[in-house]
Amino acid sequence: MNSRANGDTTATWPEARSRLSGLLELAVRGLPAMVRTNGTDVVQTVRAARTVGGVVLRPEGQNLRYAAICALGLARTSDAEQRHALRGRSAAELASTLATRAADDADPGAVALAAWATAEVLGEPADDLLAQLVARLKSGQPAATVNTAWALTCAIASTSRRAEELIELTANRLLAAQGAAGIFPHALPPESLGRWRAHVGCFADQVYPIQALARLAAATGDAGALEAANACAARICALQGPAGQWWWHYDSRDGTVVEGYPVYSVHQHAMAPMALLELAEVGGAAHHAEIAAGLGWLETHPEVLPELVNDRLGVVWRKVGRREPPKAARSLSAVTTSLAPGFRLPGLDRVFPPDRIDYECRPYELGWLLYAWLPDRVGRTDDGGKEPRDD
Repeated sequence: MNSRANGDTTATWPEARSRLSGLLELAVRGLPAMVRTNGTDVVQTVRAARTVGGVVLRPEGQNLRYAAICALGLARTSDAEQRHALRGRSAAELASTLATRAADDADPGAVALAAWATAEVLGEPADDLLAQLVARLKSGQPAATVNTAWALTCAIASTSRRAEELIELTANRLLAAQGAAGIFPHALPPESLGRWRAHVGCFADQVYPIQALARLAAATGDAGALEAANACAARICALQGPAGQWWWHYDSRDGTVVEGYPVYSVHQHAMAPMALLELAEVGGAAHHAEIAAGLGWLETHPEVLPELVNDRLGVVWRKVGRREPPKAARSLSAVTTSLAPGFRLPGLDRVFPPDRIDYECRPYELGWLLYAWLPDRVGRTDDGGKEPRDD
C-alpha cells in the first residue's frame, strides 16, 4: 500500500524548504561511507576519528535492520543516486538480499523491516517472513513496541496470505497497550520490563505506531486506528521542547516526559516528519509547525555550539546528550517516575548538563531521511536532481 498522498506539504512552512534539499543531497553523498564494497552489507555506524590528515569516518559492524531501511529510502531516489550510494548496486538489488538474510535472523525487527522492504521495493509478498512474525506473536512472548509496529506496517504493504492475520495480531496488541494520554510503552505487555521500566516508552515507540496505525486507517478505514494515531501525535507534539526538541522518554500512564535527553538528530529530520506527514495525508491532524520546529533544531541546537550537520563528511551527528555516566539520568528518571508520575530529581540539568555531541552517524538515519521526504514531497529536476516542489 502506498500511503503517501500527492501534494507538497513543505509549502506550508517555507522555513523548512531550504533545509531539505541540502539534507537530502547529503544523505545520498554520505551513504557510501556506510556501505561495504559489495554494496549489500550496511554497517552499524560510522564514527569520527582524528588522524594526522584530519577527521575521518571509521565504519563499525554490520546491521540488517539498517540495510532494509536504506533500501526503503534509496528506492525513492534515482537509479544513479542508488548506485552511487550502494557502490554500484540498486535499491532493488539490496532488497533482494534481505529476505534470504532475514530468514534465519533471530531479531523480529530485522525480519519485519526485511519483509517491508521486500514488499515495498520489490513488490513481493515475503510469505515466509510474515509467517515467522505471526508465529512469534502467537507464541505469547513479550514483544517490543517498535518491532510490533514494523510488523503491522510490513503486513499492510504485503500481499502475503499471512498479511490479514498479522495485521489483526499487531494492531490489537498496539491498541491494547496505548495509555490514556496516547503514549505507547516500550514493550508489550509493559510489565514484562519490570517495575522500574514498565511505564516508559521512548520516542521510537511513538512514531512507528503513529505511522503504522495511520496506514492501517488508510487501508481499512479503521476509525479507531486513526484516533489512536492522532492521540499519540497530539501528545508528543504538546510535549515538544522550546527549541523543537523531540524528547526521548515518556510516561505511558499520564503522558508526561520521563527524560528529555538525548535528543537524536534522526528524530528531528526524519522520524517525526515521516510519521506526522503520513498521519496528515490519511486524514489525521496536521502538525506542520512542529515538524518545522524539529527541523529547525538542527540549526539552532541551543544545548551545544558545534554544528550537527557536517557537510564535508556527509553526516548529521547522531545526538546531543548529557555529560553523565552511561544512562545515569535516564535510569534515575525511570525510577523516580515509577514511584510517582512526573516526579523528577531537581537540578538534573545542572548535575548532568546536556552539552555532549555523539560524533557518530548510523545509516538508518540517512535512509529514513530519504524515505520521509522523497516519495511525494520532493520533485525532481530533469537531470535527476532533487528540489522541493512549488506546486
